[in-house]
Amino acid sequence: MRILFTLAAFTALLSACGNINPPSAPREKTATSSPSSLPLDRIKLPPGFVIDVYANDVKNARSMDLSPNGTLFVGTRDLGSVYAVKDTDGDYVADQVFVLATGLNMPNGVAFRDGDLYVAEVSRILKYEKIESRLDNPPAPVVVYDKYPTETHHGWKFIAFGPDGKLYVPVGAPCNICEPDKEIYASITRINPDGSGLEIVQKGIRNTVGFTWHPDNKELWFTDNGRDWMGDDMPSCELNHAPTDNMHFGYPYCHQGDTPDPEFGSKFPCGKFTPPAQLVGPHVAPLGLEFYTGKQFPASYQKQLFIAEHGSWNRSKKSGYRISMVTLENNKVTSFKPFAEGWLMVDKDDVWGRPVDIEFLPDGSMLVSDDFADVIYRIHYKP
Repeated sequence: MRILFTLAAFTALLSACGNINPPSAPREKTATSSPSSLPLDRIKLPPGFVIDVYANDVKNARSMDLSPNGTLFVGTRDLGSVYAVKDTDGDYVADQVFVLATGLNMPNGVAFRDGDLYVAEVSRILKYEKIESRLDNPPAPVVVYDKYPTETHHGWKFIAFGPDGKLYVPVGAPCNICEPDKEIYASITRINPDGSGLEIVQKGIRNTVGFTWHPDNKELWFTDNGRDWMGDDMPSCELNHAPTDNMHFGYPYCHQGDTPDPEFGSKFPCGKFTPPAQLVGPHVAPLGLEFYTGKQFPASYQKQLFIAEHGSWNRSKKSGYRISMVTLENNKVTSFKPFAEGWLMVDKDDVWGRPVDIEFLPDGSMLVSDDFADVIYRIHYKP
């Protein structure tokens, strides 16, 4: 029997990389989605792949992290809640959804380590200790760090523990385009698990809501959302590669590696900054990304990178709303193409879902969160 703990109806959408409730943003839903009502047959996948609903009615599902014991932790942005999702009978359909917290300030990011769940609010990092033994009665959180900026514009955070055991935490620019007055803005930072040792690791990043490390060389890869109001087709959002610390990726002076900002671009040439590894497309809002290291997909997918494109909000014709695949050879992108698409109904210029984050189950299948349809999908390979 499925056990669901639900909250109030979905609140108005906030943009992935811009203002609140823009006129051309995807419409609000009038009813909660159910697996049978979602047009999964619209999703175009490579031959042999199948998409199903893994968890239904997970309101505003955003960033995800899977524990070694199989508990899927899910953050939200607009709703202020954090979930734990479990498939207890191993049929690849979740049968328990626990609400671990409510009323938090944009708790987008979640990261599990050594039995504890870390949750990122706008200005602080919380920790729920020994959480898996207390899913139905969560403990009060411990405040790990509370000195991040309080601005909500690009204030929601994706978090993850790196290969060095430290927690990586981004700090977005507090604006669409500006020259931040504090060094910590437009950066990726890291702290020790106890909140000590804050460092700024990378700079010039407008707003990243997803990063990961290559499974072999442990180098950082991350998405970045491009600025607004330079037209439908400028600038592109980015996939970036940081093989070392203390690199600068151009914001606010240069966009997409070759385009000076109209206001700030005269201060520094684009050649001063690290260009993107791949242009993802204007306004597509790339968020979560993961390397494939499972054994279920064909061998050609091994150690390749998947990106969730949340979709545009202020483009005259919508773009994004898909999962894309990046093929790498020797740390260079050799191919960038759609892997799963169909959430955007091009003929109607309307959408029924918005991919946010990607996580892989131990069997090698892919989970995709959707904060618009309020579900988590499972994409698996059946040759």
